[in-house]
Amino acid sequence: MKKIRLLCGLVVLMFMGGVVAGCAQRAQENVPQYDTINVVENFVIDENSVPIFPKKAALTTDTAQRFSIELPKRCTVNWDNQAVVSVVPEEKIEMVRLGVGDPLPELQVSDYEFEQLTVKETLDKLLQGTNISVVEDGELYETVSGTISSGNLADSVELIAKMGRAYYSYDAVNSEIHLDHRAKWLVKMPKNESIIMALLDAMHGADVRNLLVDWQDKTVVFEGNYQTEREVAKMISDVASKKYMIAWDIDVYRVYPRTDNPIIWMNLLPAFGDKNIKMSIPGVVGRALVVSPEINTKTLQEFLSQQANVVLISQGTFVIPNGWQSRFDIGQCSKEDRLETDLIIGATGTYGDYGGKDKLDAKIVLRTSNGELSSFNIPSDIGDNYVIIGIPTHSFVTTPETLISPFAELVVFMSPRIISIVDANQLPSGADVPLSGDALRAFLGTGI
Repeated sequence: MKKIRLLCGLVVLMFMGGVVAGCAQRAQENVPQYDTINVVENFVIDENSVPIFPKKAALTTDTAQRFSIELPKRCTVNWDNQAVVSVVPEEKIEMVRLGVGDPLPELQVSDYEFEQLTVKETLDKLLQGTNISVVEDGELYETVSGTISSGNLADSVELIAKMGRAYYSYDAVNSEIHLDHRAKWLVKMPKNESIIMALLDAMHGADVRNLLVDWQDKTVVFEGNYQTEREVAKMISDVASKKYMIAWDIDVYRVYPRTDNPIIWMNLLPAFGDKNIKMSIPGVVGRALVVSPEINTKTLQEFLSQQANVVLISQGTFVIPNGWQSRFDIGQCSKEDRLETDLIIGATGTYGDYGGKDKLDAKIVLRTSNGELSSFNIPSDIGDNYVIIGIPTHSFVTTPETLISPFAELVVFMSPRIISIVDANQLPSGADVPLSGDALRAFLGTGI
């Protein structure tokens, strides 16, 4: 052990006396403040250890920041039990605005005209002669014009607020109407977690932040402006009307060649046959391959292990309504701290009838905090898989001290699935669901 003197600029914890000693206000006493403590060498921590840190702002620990109830649902793929096409029962989805306040007084409005006024100015004019005042909680710049021939006060205030892309709440105790350009909503989700994931992922893709998800009650609370409200409402409408979603199962590998040579990807052809490599799509960085179901996560790893060490660094699932975009954060589902945690895989998928054949038209985007790395427009059949190859690992190195093989690369395996939303009375009996052709089209009822 060694002894040190701790100056006033450090935080001191004296466990023996049960006293927390600090330096606040003591500088005024002009008395040097010291304490002698034991510091454990060589990072050996025991009951006698005393932590010594420079004083700095309190921050949430990394492990606490990463805590998420959603991750076990998102960051696991059961590759042995994944149906290319599956069905879930249809359930009602409701969206309710929170914080609307008290009911407005039962007053009637008639022959009210307003032109090029702000929402507050319009309401101030409307409420002249009453004891109701209008308070702006957030800055509103929209101007409105119109005429209200007749109606009650609540409907009139709601109409004016909507015209100005604002939200109102009424405080009856203080007789105040509060205006803001943002509001909170509660979405009552269905019981099926696939649909919940689809809406959450669509919200993430639309950059809706700070989602509060209650997995027990199946509700989501979010905050946003008029545009946010419209986007989420359209997502819910799309899920209800289009009747199917697209799920993406993902494995991300780092591949280390065992020799001073890169992975020979041309060996895929003799290994699987050219009939199982359907399409090759180059990107700015990397190349996307559309492959048959014969090339799956198991057979791909077996192929790679003949030339290299293969490490699974991230795995997960995300679900999107047809035509919407979402993203998969490598770091969120990372097996541990990795160089590639900054990487995001964005996906937009549209399922439909293309020339009499069921196709999935997808756009896959790879990007980091520095911007887009590469993108691929991928048309494929139902049941095809994607393999993105040729992403050099050194693309993610942020410090010059990092040592890594120049031939190490990132490999992304993606398997899209179709989830059909059907009336509970129309759920198929038995496990077999048609997977292709006219039978699939008839079952899904696309009518496209």
